[in-house]
Amino acid sequence: MSSPLRTSPQPPTLDDEISALQSKITTLKSALALQASTLLTSPSTLALLSSDPKLASQSSLHQSHHLQTLYRTCATLTLFRAQDPDPNAVDAGSILGLRIEVVSRAKFLRPYYVLFNRPWASSSSLPGPQRKWLRVHRHTVPSCIPLSGLAARYLPSPDKDDTRRKQDLGKFARGVRREVVRYHARLGTVADLRKAAGLGRGGDGGDKSGLVDISPADAEVRHVSVEWGDGRTGRLVIGDDGEVEKLVVVGENGRDREAGRELLGGLGLAGTVKAEEVVRRLAGTGGA
Repeated sequence: MSSPLRTSPQPPTLDDEISALQSKITTLKSALALQASTLLTSPSTLALLSSDPKLASQSSLHQSHHLQTLYRTCATLTLFRAQDPDPNAVDAGSILGLRIEVVSRAKFLRPYYVLFNRPWASSSSLPGPQRKWLRVHRHTVPSCIPLSGLAARYLPSPDKDDTRRKQDLGKFARGVRREVVRYHARLGTVADLRKAAGLGRGGDGGDKSGLVDISPADAEVRHVSVEWGDGRTGRLVIGDDGEVEKLVVVGENGRDREAGRELLGGLGLAGTVKAEEVVRRLAGTGGA
């Protein structure tokens, strides 16, 4: 009985080598930029560069960037004043702005803004303090964030018959930022799921694991749709911290409870499982 022929591993192609080199170049450029920024902002380097105007100017730019990064990291909520260009705007166009900074996947995102005005400033039927109360005028927060609910809770409309009613701008700002951070945490979980499953931006590349697509099923990214190559579908429920809470698998004969229990087996103390573990189990069921 003849032994089966052993196939030697295929050597890497030219495209693979080019891709590996490009990835290495990107990594080295990032490391070089980090080291240069660290050197240019250190006190000992500043003393040596003071005699060279060009290098001193470059060091000053790095210091400004370092200070801005530190400020955005520590002061995630800031207030500012603005002027409404509308000549008919309430309260003579005075606007109070709230800037919300969010960091996702080690990068600063574009800040979100909430603008407030005081529409009751000229009302004579309200007590003096309530005339200065704020109302949300404009915002750039994603529509899936419950901004109206938070405003109703922490920034209620004035009522002359209810003197105990108060506004709390601090709690409103922290509540909005908390919801925005959770939203981006769920987006990051979906991105991690797709990356771990080998899915590209266009949904291709999932043949190795049997997964065809992983994508959000709603605007809040609380439910995630999963599709296998054999026609099965699944639905993930993602919690506020980006961890998977529930999973439902549906096959040709309806809901597959056994597969669901297998994929979510060994839940943590909080009844959740990390996204990386879910992807490993999802990939393992591709050929089941």
